[in-house]
Amino acid sequence: MNSDTELAPAVQSILEAARERAGGEGVVDVDARSLPDALADAEADGRVPVIAEVKPTSPTAEGTRDDDPVELARAMVDGGAAAISVLTEPTHFGGSPEALTRIREAVDVPVLRKDFVVEEDGMDVVEADLLLLIVRFVDDLENLVAAARERGFQPLVEVHDRAELETALEAGAEIIGVNNRDLAKLEVDLETFESVAPDAPDDVTLIAESGVGSPADVRRMRAAGADALLVGSAIMDHGAGDSDVTANTRRLTRAESADAADSTETETT
Repeated sequence: MNSDTELAPAVQSILEAARERAGGEGVVDVDARSLPDALADAEADGRVPVIAEVKPTSPTAEGTRDDDPVELARAMVDGGAAAISVLTEPTHFGGSPEALTRIREAVDVPVLRKDFVVEEDGMDVVEADLLLLIVRFVDDLENLVAAARERGFQPLVEVHDRAELETALEAGAEIIGVNNRDLAKLEVDLETFESVAPDAPDDVTLIAESGVGSPADVRRMRAAGADALLVGSAIMDHGAGDSDVTANTRRLTRAESADAADSTETETT
């Protein structure tokens, strides 16, 4: 790992399982859909660029959703999502590479593979448009970024603090996610993004991850410099199995519209 920080037991368990999983049988070759283009299209359409996450469950979720992942992804796109994130980690998040393949065939927006890739062969499991690399979990980020690009992936490099941001930039990252969740305590603080964002160059695509649950949170992260937001739990709403995923997505993608701004007072009272 690229950090001496203690990890929460749940995160340590996820990481250990990732190291034990087999990689792919051959090197993938991806013709990726452009995330920056998709974000620009959302902006042009008056939507907040949201990467909506298909996440059946997680160690921090209050329940599970057993809906067909393809139907969930389509519902998110109907709600205005600029891209889709798919958990492929099976043990702790209920995801699978097969679900990602089905989703990518069913939608026309970029699809991120959200998993815990720690070695190069872990990239060769399934084709996706973007691949998550977490600075804290890898030892040779520069080579992994290069290896991802050689396969056609757009690497999304996740950081949690300024030091990790510097590591990501030195490795050539162009799409960077700032995770508001502390992997040592699993606590979420939106000030994390606000503290890291000012140090990111303007030419980097900057994504706020975790903790965004309301239109007010969306506007706060956008004011702090987020080009896009990665949102899972607030859209999936694991505590309510029949929650409307399209509506949950739309209330975030339309958070900067006049109607949403006018409803701020209602939301917070």
